[in-house]
Amino acid sequence: MNIIELSSGKIIPVEIIPVIEEDFKNISKKRYFFDWKKEKAFNIYKLMIKGESDILGLASIEIIPSEWRIHIRLLTVSIENIGENKRYDKIIGNLIAFISKLSVKEFAELACVSLVPKTAIAKHYIEKYNMNVTGKP
Repeated sequence: MNIIELSSGKIIPVEIIPVIEEDFKNISKKRYFFDWKKEKAFNIYKLMIKGESDILGLASIEIIPSEWRIHIRLLTVSIENIGENKRYDKIIGNLIAFISKLSVKEFAELACVSLVPKTAIAKHYIEKYNMNVTGKP
C-alpha cells in the first residue's frame, strides 16, 4: 500500500497496524477530529509511513459476524491531510482497502463493508471510492 506526497508526486509505502494503548497519548481530537478513546472497545487501526511513527489516518471498525460485514465506525485523516492543501493523498482509500481485505478474509464471498458518512462527505465517498448507498436512508 502506498500514499502520494502531493508536492512531489513521490509514492511512499505505508503500513496499517492496530493502535496500541501508547498511541492514545498522541491521538488528539484537535488533530484527528474525534475522541478516539471512546473507540477503545472496538478495533482501531492506524496508517503510517513505513519506518515512521507519525499517524496519518485512523479507522475504528466493528466486526458484525451475523451480517457478514465490517462496519467502519470512524474514519479520518490527520488535519494536515484534508482539503485542497493536504500533504498526502490516498490515506482514506488505503484504510478502506485494508478493511475490505479484512472483510474478505473473515467472510469470503459474503463479505461486506459499511459506513454511515456525514452528509457532506457521502457524495465524495461515492465518487472517489465507488461506494453505494444502501440500507437505511
